[in-house]
Amino acid sequence: MWHATGYSLAGLRAGWHETAFRQESIAAMVLLPISMWLGRTWVEVALLAGSVLLVMVVELLNTAVETAIDRIGPEWHDLSKRAKDMGSAAVLLSLLTCIGIWMAALYHRFT
Repeated sequence: MWHATGYSLAGLRAGWHETAFRQESIAAMVLLPISMWLGRTWVEVALLAGSVLLVMVVELLNTAVETAIDRIGPEWHDLSKRAKDMGSAAVLLSLLTCIGIWMAALYHRFT
C-alpha cells in the first residue's frame, strides 16, 4: 500500500506537468470549496465536487493513453489517432457533465 501511494503521488506530479491537468487542478481549488457552499445537501455537494474530480480523473487517463501511444512511436497511425481522439472525447464529455451539473445547481440555488 505504501508503494502504491508513492506511485499515485508520482502520477499526480507527472500530471501537473500537463497544461490541461494543471488548469483543471487550479479550477478545482476554487470549485471544491464553492461546492460546499453551493450544495444544500451532502448529495448535492457530492455531485458538484465529484463532477470536478471526474474531469481530473478522465484527464489523467487521457494523458496516460496519449503517453503510452507516444511511447510506441512518433509515426502517424490510424489506430493511434482514434485512441487519442477517444480520450479527448472522454475529457469533453466529462467537462460537459461537470458544466451541466454546476449550471443546474446554480439555477436551482438562485431561482
